[in-house]
Amino acid sequence: MDTEAQSMERDRSCRPCDAGPDEAPDAQGRQGRSRSSLRARLTGRLPGGRITLAALLCLALLLLLNTFVAQPFQIPSGSMEPGLRIGDRVLVNKLAYRFGAGPRRGDVVVFDGTGYFGDSDYVKRVVGVGGDHVVCCDKEGRIEVNGRPVDESTFLHPGDRPSAVPFDVVVPEGTLFLLGDHRDDSSDSRDHLGSPGGGMIPVGNVVGRADWIAWPPGRWTRITRPDAYARVPEAGAYARVPEAGAYARVPVAGVHARVDAVGARDGGVPAADGGVHG
Repeated sequence: MDTEAQSMERDRSCRPCDAGPDEAPDAQGRQGRSRSSLRARLTGRLPGGRITLAALLCLALLLLLNTFVAQPFQIPSGSMEPGLRIGDRVLVNKLAYRFGAGPRRGDVVVFDGTGYFGDSDYVKRVVGVGGDHVVCCDKEGRIEVNGRPVDESTFLHPGDRPSAVPFDVVVPEGTLFLLGDHRDDSSDSRDHLGSPGGGMIPVGNVVGRADWIAWPPGRWTRITRPDAYARVPEAGAYARVPEAGAYARVPVAGVHARVDAVGARDGGVPAADGGVHG
């Protein structure tokens, strides 16, 4: 009995053997010849043959990666110096926010500014997310987010103040408050506080997170999120006393701005092959 069961097991796992000793290898040979014939027809019709076919396959793969995974952008202005310089090419991770995660404070993002900043892509740092109360500035000249002063000295352009423009905003849900690291040479959310949208950019307009400086070779480095925002409490998780010189969180989904002087400081020209404004 045991011998019969083992024999049936072998028969089921080796059905091509039923067709005879010569038939199964012949079928495999036909499949192999069919694939070779297809390659031969394709390469025969293309100038350059196999080299051209390989190049086209690589191009198709790069197109898929560029569309869905990562995309290079060129930096055309100095608004994100010293971290990003004019001429740098950054690789933008387009999957960073696709699976439930949203932009976080400190992320450097590329976004479509159409209807908000201008008809182009821009690169800025996320300073406030939905619900955040962002104020400039405290008595020491620092930006405050949800009542916590942020030390931006590790990435702010040397000699720049956190902002020459005072502001007091509550970021609506689903939007971002964005600033350039070179504050004296950046047109960002501060310059559009009185515009439609209040200087905020919808999260849906974000192309992705800038993760790497890919060019020039000597500048190859990973773009990391600074620790400056790590201790910022979540929106609504703090209480502030107006008499102590602070601000209470505004309990409405709107923008309250106090602007003394706002001027456009830069207007980067879109660069070829995925350029962004500063």
